[in-house]
Amino acid sequence: MLRIISIVVLSLTTIGAGIWGYKEHQDKNAILVQSENNYQRAFHELTYYVDVLNDKIGTTLAMNSRKELSPQLAEIWRITSDANADVGQLPLSLMPFNKTEEFLSDIGDFAYRTAVRDLTKKPLSEKEVKALESLHKQSGEIKNELRKVQNVVLRDNLRWMDVELALATNNETGDNTIVDGFKTVEKSVDGFRQANIESGVSVAGTAQDFKNIKGKEISKQEAKSIAGKWLKDVKPKDLKITKSGKGADVQTYTASFQKNKINGYMDISVKGGHALTVMVNRPVKKAQVSLHEAYSKAKKYLEGLNVEDADFDLIESSQYERLGVFRFVYKKDGVRYYPDAIEVKVALDNGDLLGMTTLDYFSHHYDRDIKKANVSEEEAKSNVNPNLKIQEKHMAVIENDLNEQVLCYEFLATKGNETYRIFINAWNGEEEQVETLKGTEVKFNNI
Repeated sequence: MLRIISIVVLSLTTIGAGIWGYKEHQDKNAILVQSENNYQRAFHELTYYVDVLNDKIGTTLAMNSRKELSPQLAEIWRITSDANADVGQLPLSLMPFNKTEEFLSDIGDFAYRTAVRDLTKKPLSEKEVKALESLHKQSGEIKNELRKVQNVVLRDNLRWMDVELALATNNETGDNTIVDGFKTVEKSVDGFRQANIESGVSVAGTAQDFKNIKGKEISKQEAKSIAGKWLKDVKPKDLKITKSGKGADVQTYTASFQKNKINGYMDISVKGGHALTVMVNRPVKKAQVSLHEAYSKAKKYLEGLNVEDADFDLIESSQYERLGVFRFVYKKDGVRYYPDAIEVKVALDNGDLLGMTTLDYFSHHYDRDIKKANVSEEEAKSNVNPNLKIQEKHMAVIENDLNEQVLCYEFLATKGNETYRIFINAWNGEEEQVETLKGTEVKFNNI
């Protein structure tokens, strides 16, 4: 009897395991099919958008009406955004494809920059027309390469899931037709970059890519010693040091640690031994330190960076539960440089440093030759909404929507309980940016 019961139980267990395994297999297949469908959709949409982009640029070249030109350029900008969104959905994170993304961004920025200006007063220049002709040719070449890949994908019924697997496992023996096709596209685009820069098409970013970091290269041991000074209560011997691989924007040492309930890391530049990122995770107890006291702590941490001409203005201070977050910008000759920003996070239980990032500062900071203002302060004020009450004014350099650095009058203004930061272009008097700030973030002349 026991034998029969055991057989029945074993049989039911086996059948149950089989059903569970089958269901798991079905669920896994459903997820794979859904992922494959998303990849296929993104790829075919990308091919379509590049095709349309090529046609739109060609149409722009044939236009003679300035009234129609601006909407056409705005449409080109929209298409490049859609194309870039599709690139982001493809499993290409393990394969460099940044040149193509930059190319699409450059076309979009060029189109947007041209579309938003008054083409009646400032029509397309001969240089810009030549730039459009170059973009038309380049987009045509990319279109043809993508169509070749598309043709093979459809003909041979290739799967993007196989591409993802090949990229993840560095499989050189599998069918890498799609990967090879995209590498060809990337190689073609790489050849366009210099021509686009010379023609004024490339406007993406004014960051200096850490080229201006100064100092001698440090060793792993020196990096460990530097990290020990920043990471409180962590002995250098308890730090694990790793060096970044080739191709990184900036070569760094990463110092990491794990101690009881506390863990953290710090990125240090190989050149100069500068602190780029500090992050410490630990339980933060009840706040005992005021935001003003935490600001004083943050300023001392800032001084510990030992950067040249270290003059910084606090532009924002916020409290998030038991954390004080402070944003500083570099200041020189009375001008605030917003791209050169540093953020510091301070624990409000004891004032310890819990976070800091200087990446914006070190990637943007360099000696600038900024053109003087053509607009007076009074003229700039006249372009501020008259319903606002101006509390402070500063001179500032910001990056506009096209990532161009422009000199502005910065006005801190209020209306009721709202506080605004308004930037008026000091060269043409136009309103560049308006930000709404939390009422507790800005302390007018109190710090």
